[in-house]
Amino acid sequence: MSSPFGLDGRVAVVTGAGKGIGRGIALCLAEAGADVVVAARTVADVESVAEEIRAMGRNAAGVPTDVTVPEQLERLVSEAESLGGLDIWVNNAGGLPDATPRYLSKTPDDRWDAQMDLNLKAVFQGATVAARAMEKGVIINISSTAARGGSFKNGPYGASKAAVNALTSTMALEFAPNIRVNAVGPGPIPTENFRESTNFPDDKPLEKIIGVPLGRMGEPEDIGYAVVYLASDAASWVTGQCLYVSGGT
Repeated sequence: MSSPFGLDGRVAVVTGAGKGIGRGIALCLAEAGADVVVAARTVADVESVAEEIRAMGRNAAGVPTDVTVPEQLERLVSEAESLGGLDIWVNNAGGLPDATPRYLSKTPDDRWDAQMDLNLKAVFQGATVAARAMEKGVIINISSTAARGGSFKNGPYGASKAAVNALTSTMALEFAPNIRVNAVGPGPIPTENFRESTNFPDDKPLEKIIGVPLGRMGEPEDIGYAVVYLASDAASWVTGQCLYVSGGT
């Protein structure tokens, strides 16, 4: 009897998959049996992750992609179809465009637009492109614990991720019953973008500074395994939800 968590025979697209959380998601999907289209801006990064996936015995395509360019999102569909069809689309690309957190009231219009283009508009466009190409499938948006409540000193980012949650809920209704749409909200994971945009002291463990109840910072694989669950048949009655994976924060 096959596992309900298995993804054998399915093809996934993961944006922002060149490093950090996106790389972790792509590798976990491949570990579960999926072939993966690896999308990110840096050529060397996507080729490296695609090679890791091939070494696991899965098919992979590395595609340099700027998710704010709709035509490049369409190309990801073509790459997925060359691997057998599109079954899973993960909107992971996002973050702080210039690695600079800002007070909401002190954010210039151009920086607000850049944040929304990357974290919200690209998710909307990616999900729409994916839905048009799917007869049946799964869309997973990467949100953040910053979507819950206020986000002091990082207001534009928090607002964009709260909007991603609202978009996820609405698309789950509009795309049902054949396409499920969910989100995963990571907590503190010390990726390159995280370290660039924070200024924590080096003389104390981050988990102590932040106060993580489970006693450790997150790893990309923590998010990857949550994505595997939501992409699999084990979550076949789950849609419109945001699963927070945050160590209790």
